[in-house]
Amino acid sequence: MPIDPPETKIVDTHKVACDGGEGALGHPRVWLHIPEETGFIECGYCDAKYVLRGHEKLAEETDNPGLKA
Repeated sequence: MPIDPPETKIVDTHKVACDGGEGALGHPRVWLHIPEETGFIECGYCDAKYVLRGHEKLAEETDNPGLKA
């Protein structure tokens, strides 16, 4: 059975909170800081990816470094 890819969320701030988004079935809330160099960060618990608005292209290229055009 295939596993769904982690969720990607476009955000407007460098500091974001992640709790897994599933209420009691989620995980402890963690605060993440998105580095300006990469423009994204992934949650260590649920692998959700938070991408700073304006850095979507850079985050996509980082996902598939061998597929750059």
